[in-house]
Amino acid sequence: MKELVESIAKALVDHPDDVRVTEVENGRSLTLKLEVHADDMGKVIGKQGRIAKAIRSVVNAAGANQNKRINLEIG
Repeated sequence: MKELVESIAKALVDHPDDVRVTEVENGRSLTLKLEVHADDMGKVIGKQGRIAKAIRSVVNAAGANQNKRINLEIG
């Protein structure tokens, strides 16, 4: 799951080397924390949060296959 978020984020940003994703697993839930360069924050969030919502939708769909609840934090 971490690799999925990393690859999506790196495709969106101007500074792909600054993309960091950390995982915190708690039983059946998984929290992914996405960190990007400050200049790229708007590109990852998108207008009115549309890109962030789309990334969350993809991650939740992938998590449904593994019977896990996925939370994505962008910061």
